[in-house]
Amino acid sequence: MAEDPQSLRWFLKQLSAAGQLHEVSRRVDPRFEISALLGLRDSGPAQHFRDVAGSDISVAGNLLNRRERYALGLGIPVTDLDAHCTRAVGATIPPVILDAAPVQEVVHPAPLDLRALLPVPVWFEQEGGPYITAGVIVAKDPETGLRNVSIARLRLEGGGRMMAGIARNHHLYILADKAKAMGRKLEIAVAIGNHPAVLLASQMYVKLGEDEFDIAGGLLGEPLRLVRCKTVDLEVPARAEIVIEALLDPEDLIEEGAVSEFPGFYVRYGPGIAVEATAVTHRLAPILQVVLPGYASEHCLMGAVSIGAGLTAQLRAVIPAVRRVFVTPGGMGRLHAVITMHRPRPGEGKRAVMLAMGLVNLLKHITVVENDIDPEDPVAVEWSVAARFRGHEDMIVIEGAKADRCDPVHDGMTVTKIGIVATTRPGDGEAGGRSEFARVPEVILKRIASDLESY
Repeated sequence: MAEDPQSLRWFLKQLSAAGQLHEVSRRVDPRFEISALLGLRDSGPAQHFRDVAGSDISVAGNLLNRRERYALGLGIPVTDLDAHCTRAVGATIPPVILDAAPVQEVVHPAPLDLRALLPVPVWFEQEGGPYITAGVIVAKDPETGLRNVSIARLRLEGGGRMMAGIARNHHLYILADKAKAMGRKLEIAVAIGNHPAVLLASQMYVKLGEDEFDIAGGLLGEPLRLVRCKTVDLEVPARAEIVIEALLDPEDLIEEGAVSEFPGFYVRYGPGIAVEATAVTHRLAPILQVVLPGYASEHCLMGAVSIGAGLTAQLRAVIPAVRRVFVTPGGMGRLHAVITMHRPRPGEGKRAVMLAMGLVNLLKHITVVENDIDPEDPVAVEWSVAARFRGHEDMIVIEGAKADRCDPVHDGMTVTKIGIVATTRPGDGEAGGRSEFARVPEVILKRIASDLESY
């Protein structure tokens, strides 16, 4: 029977057909071996570990470590990826709820032993246990009932107990705080093994109260199909592989210790929030999807694609000259961006820099270029800086700006942020102007280009 195109299994088949899926038949240990293999094959084919020691469940990772993989999952050319994501933010499609779904083919009620049930990897040597890294967390605002969808790391603590590592500015933490003020625990559901549209939507920078499952529908071009959970009042993707239903207790804190972060370093954030599983449901022969944490291609790209798409939509609504926001891999998919603009008016480049930094706190280095520059080409961007940037008038330096806790060089939660505007000025490129391009006569260039193969 054909796989539903909203499922991870459908996506794995697309990867396999494209020659981008490597099946690992040799037995692997979830303690460090999966981490090592995904790291050594960081930008290569997706990896499906068929034989994981101590478990009948397979593990898949490195699925979305290239932009082409997102495009493949969404059925679009990779050149349309950013525009498609930007459109989806503004053209959402609400989900539909089914009465039954494959993700509930098997149900495990509490009490639970999550470590025995799921082959969750231990990633790095100083971390305190195995971490779920690709779990899409669904919750509802205790005050409004509006849904929130996000990803946060979850460490297995033994039995059905987990620790959720959530930054204080994240929407999920805000919902936990609301539940705490009401003297309640927060119901959550962790969906593992999802279509790329679900993962991508979960990372979009939108306002609290905007439903990321609506954005997933926009990405898919059809409503995302959901099913109601068994023990919590939440809905999850019907074609997910595994769902952990649970209660998050903001009154119960667990010290985390060292944990890897996207710059590649260990950080120590302090305590996380305790979570207790109330049930686990899954498909027959489920697949545990993982994302290699730390400075890894998939981890960085997941943030880069979503931040870029969300910012493009937000900036363009205010500054129509903005064409694209590209969040760079060298900036870890979080900290550096290139903004392309079409003939920006004087001052608009600086305005775009300041607005982008205000909307996404992580960003600290932004370069603005004309849209004749490919933002994915670092040589072209550097050329633009060399040819079009004047430091005394085109640089923005903001000292003591609020930093994100993830920034590797913050000092007391502040950092210096820099914007570089490398765009043309009126008259640049015109005949006789300072930046007039040296060209072959157009008629000769076109004639030769049309018959290039004969030379």
